[in-house]
Amino acid sequence: MVKRKKSIKKKVRRTKSQVVRKKIKPESLDVTPLRQVKTKLAVKSLNKFKNALLNRRRLLKSNVAQMEEEALKKSRKEASGDLSNVPIHIADVGTDNFEQDFTLGLIENEDQELREIDSALERITDKTYGVCDKCSKYIPTKRLDAIPYARLCISCKEKEESE
Repeated sequence: MVKRKKSIKKKVRRTKSQVVRKKIKPESLDVTPLRQVKTKLAVKSLNKFKNALLNRRRLLKSNVAQMEEEALKKSRKEASGDLSNVPIHIADVGTDNFEQDFTLGLIENEDQELREIDSALERITDKTYGVCDKCSKYIPTKRLDAIPYARLCISCKEKEESE
């Protein structure tokens, strides 16, 4: 007598390309399309987050403009306060270059935050604010209070950072 191995059925997730190739009906898929889930936040909460995002955006734009003016508009002579363009010591040039690179790095970080804020404002308009981009679960309000432009829930963000 031959013993049969029990077959274990695995739940298979199919992608859109597999649907097209194998002509599987989209309604038979077990995955929910991203951004289909609407926000569960009340209008009052959405307005609170929208105002916080707009205020943060305004502050960042003024900071970026000020830093760009300081970092990019100054010559070596204006930055150091020297009377000549010839540096006294090579370390002075290194210090000036470091300060300019550091300021440019800050500008880049704040530009990234501005893009995230603009994306969050778009999600508010689309009524998908507060929904995770990866798993389509609701993002906890405490997380949105801390980071109003968050696009991922805590578990998806932890997975992203660990990779």
